[in-house]
Amino acid sequence: MNISSIIVKARSENVEDVKKSLEETGICEIHFVDNEKGVIIVTIEGKNVEEEIEKVRVLEVLPKVISADMHMSYCEEELDEMIKDIETNKSLSEVNSNKPIGEINYFGSLKGKY
Repeated sequence: MNISSIIVKARSENVEDVKKSLEETGICEIHFVDNEKGVIIVTIEGKNVEEEIEKVRVLEVLPKVISADMHMSYCEEELDEMIKDIETNKSLSEVNSNKPIGEINYFGSLKGKY
């Protein structure tokens, strides 16, 4: 399951029309509306990224929508895999131990390892 937030932009005078169109699609949930700035924040759900992209494309072409951009995304399967990697990684458990810092092995950059 994927959940993503989408920032939808419209001219301030069109926000109510765009909001109504978003509600009518049935593919998103509205969480925030700033009439003055023309910003509407919605969330979409999908079984995978491809399904979410299809939904974003539907939102992008709604009448009076200037843009609909994915801002944040959460993928349940990715998170589960990261947790599994952390739980099975011996180096990370070593860092979380009570060893004195001088006894912990360091192999250079940690970027991309955790």
